[in-house]
Amino acid sequence: MATYFTHGIALYFTWFFVVYMSFVIIFYSFILFISMLQLRKEYRLNRDQLFHEYMNEINMKPLSILVPAFNEEAGIVQSIRSLLSINYPSYEIIVINDGSTDQTLQKVIHHYEMVPIERVIRKQLETAPIRKIYQSTILPELYLIDKENGGKADALNVGLNFAHYPYFCSLDGDSVLEQDAFLKVMKPIIDSNEEVIASGGSIRIANGCDIQSGHLVKIGLSKNPLVIMQIIEYLRAFLMGRIGLSKHNLLLIISGAFGVFSKRWVIEAGGYNPNTVGEDMELIVRVHRLIKERGLNKKIVYVPDPVCWTEVPESWKYLRRQRRRWHRGLLESLWAHRKLTFNPKYGLIGLISFPYFWIIEFFGPVVELSGYLYILISFFLGGIYIEYAILVFLLACLYGSLFSMTSVLLEEWSLRKYPKVSQILILFVYSLTETLWYRPLTVFWRVEGIWQMIIGDRSWGEMKRKGVSQ
Repeated sequence: MATYFTHGIALYFTWFFVVYMSFVIIFYSFILFISMLQLRKEYRLNRDQLFHEYMNEINMKPLSILVPAFNEEAGIVQSIRSLLSINYPSYEIIVINDGSTDQTLQKVIHHYEMVPIERVIRKQLETAPIRKIYQSTILPELYLIDKENGGKADALNVGLNFAHYPYFCSLDGDSVLEQDAFLKVMKPIIDSNEEVIASGGSIRIANGCDIQSGHLVKIGLSKNPLVIMQIIEYLRAFLMGRIGLSKHNLLLIISGAFGVFSKRWVIEAGGYNPNTVGEDMELIVRVHRLIKERGLNKKIVYVPDPVCWTEVPESWKYLRRQRRRWHRGLLESLWAHRKLTFNPKYGLIGLISFPYFWIIEFFGPVVELSGYLYILISFFLGGIYIEYAILVFLLACLYGSLFSMTSVLLEEWSLRKYPKVSQILILFVYSLTETLWYRPLTVFWRVEGIWQMIIGDRSWGEMKRKGVSQ
């Protein structure tokens, strides 16, 4: 009787897993199809000519670039240097030192010859106190705000209060931009006559690249397997996921590492929320909610071509912390705005985007971890359980590795950022191994993030950076 009961449970779980994974695979296949069509449509154009025409446009909007920095001494000077050489008609750079305990503040002051200035700031958003404001004597468009520690969201809100221009970009302190990145990411906003109120670009991994004085000299691959798998993961997230969702205005996240926003709409939405570790997604959800409640036709889009190169964790320890934090941030955003789920009042955001993030992005790791545990247990039970386990394993492989391999091919098919065939081959081969070791690890870490939320652990977790620019 017990054996029959156990067999029944195994059968039910197998079919649940098969149905769930089949749904996920069908959904991602549909998103992939949309992404492929969109990529080919865009890259038939003479894009360089199109973007350079915008350098002379009198209607190109001036831009405030916000760079929140906490203990970024390894790369902050180089990141600022890369911003000073971008191709864009009019912009200012505002570095916000969020109470760093290293030499971040001193390095910026010394390298760019900053002096204290008196400036009245219109306090539209509540923030931690500001200690002092500096301006460069050699580069008048460069400002530095020294404030008490309040977190990244609080630092961005300080930057918003200080910013002079109608559009702003949030940029991580360890990031390096390609020179035409802002022209490309601002194009949808200008072309839409401000119907587009936020635009995000692609994030690529700088580890292994040759970056000199804040400029990308040569694209390369790190020899660290963890970094290579993150490259594949980023390709899948951006080239497959975000293009497909953006096509129908379903995007719920613009990476905090690189995105441009209308300052007016962000302030009306209440600015960045300092009480979540996923402030970038939570803001986008809140802006979507605001425009839907007002019945406005505004869009938030993703543009694959503008690229920002950033450093990623190279050790298990820091990657684990990052993934746990990301999943906690996802849950915080979904739970704070749970009334949108399956709510027709919010259109496709409520009927498609929110259910997708709940069912696939949030609960997906729980289902996958259960599948991995089931496979392990089945090998000890033997018999028919082995057949079920093989079916579960094949579906997991199809879900993980197949879409990762396709994302690598999409990169070669469209953007072609990696110049050597050998680099694409390395990425392709590594993508075949994802389900065997990397994906189970990230699944486990994301489930740990859920557990942290349950026990009330809201810690950020220290992240060490070595710097990617020479």
